[in-house]
Amino acid sequence: MFYRNTYMEVYLDNIKYNVEQIIKQRPNYKYYFGVVKADCYGHYSNKVVKKIIEGGCNYLAVSSLEEALMIRKDFKKIPILCLGIIGEKFIDICEKNNITVTISNLDYLKKIENKVTNIKVHIKIDTGMHRLGMNNKLEIEEVYNRIINSDKIYLEGVYSHIYEATNKKNTEKQINKFVELTENLKDIPIIHFFASEATMLYNKPDFINGCRLGLIMYGFGNNLKSTFKLISEVIQINKLDVNETLGYNGIYKASKKELIAVIPIGYADGIIRANTGRYVYINNKKYKIVGNICMDMLFVKVDNTIHVGDKVEIIKDNNHVKEIAKHLNTIEYEVICNIGKRVPRIYLSFGKNNS
Repeated sequence: MFYRNTYMEVYLDNIKYNVEQIIKQRPNYKYYFGVVKADCYGHYSNKVVKKIIEGGCNYLAVSSLEEALMIRKDFKKIPILCLGIIGEKFIDICEKNNITVTISNLDYLKKIENKVTNIKVHIKIDTGMHRLGMNNKLEIEEVYNRIINSDKIYLEGVYSHIYEATNKKNTEKQINKFVELTENLKDIPIIHFFASEATMLYNKPDFINGCRLGLIMYGFGNNLKSTFKLISEVIQINKLDVNETLGYNGIYKASKKELIAVIPIGYADGIIRANTGRYVYINNKKYKIVGNICMDMLFVKVDNTIHVGDKVEIIKDNNHVKEIAKHLNTIEYEVICNIGKRVPRIYLSFGKNNS
């Protein structure tokens, strides 16, 4: 139940379809990690996770322990890797809930190795991103040796991250760096390196058997389907006379008599002020956002075909997301993840409401 006619439709079957199509295009991996961090890139709900698993992902990845535990409530058996660092005082929670832990440096390993009795870990290698992970071969090998000689810690995987997949030269450099840093690490069950973009751009290197699927699951790839739409409605139409201003600070001034639709969505919902000047869709026609966006409302310049109650597509589809990202000088990820938690999600499967 929601009382403001502003909501996000999530198309569950499209999510499953996308995962299936990606795996068909890249069938030679053994492990497909569904990256479901940031509440499934703003889609929310374990209903989305369920479709990702049904589509073929056999491992999940999150950024935090909080995210892992939310998923574990409904999915007891599927392995979950935390890509971020979990504080050592919470490591017992990971063990109790079968959460796989990332080891990104020797100091961290030393802090947790006497606090666990049976836990799975993946070693993170820094091949150029310079975020998390190790790039010192001696440190990597000491971490490896300490783990394989432990009867409490199971080394399940090793991984790294491509930071500029469209740059083939840099990608090859990272791959070579990974091979060099890990050449003395033997019998690793899972090696994963490529995320969405690299997975689709390059053939699978022989030494890799896992890939991580993130944004691509939500339709940002060839022959894939959009997985959501952000919708609001016209709640009032105002008439502006010539030279009348609109909204906070009066930054917009009418050059002639104009009609302005008021829409109940704003920056508290993730439609930040920089969205001014980009387009929304009403009755399949583009209309421009004008004036300063408010916390809870925004303004759209319309014509006399628009009426109170008309549906407004604030975000229409993935092509629209790309347009918005270009307007905001950002990336598609940020556009999606910015959509606020107070926007209700309606989950649809073949047209049925699953909210």
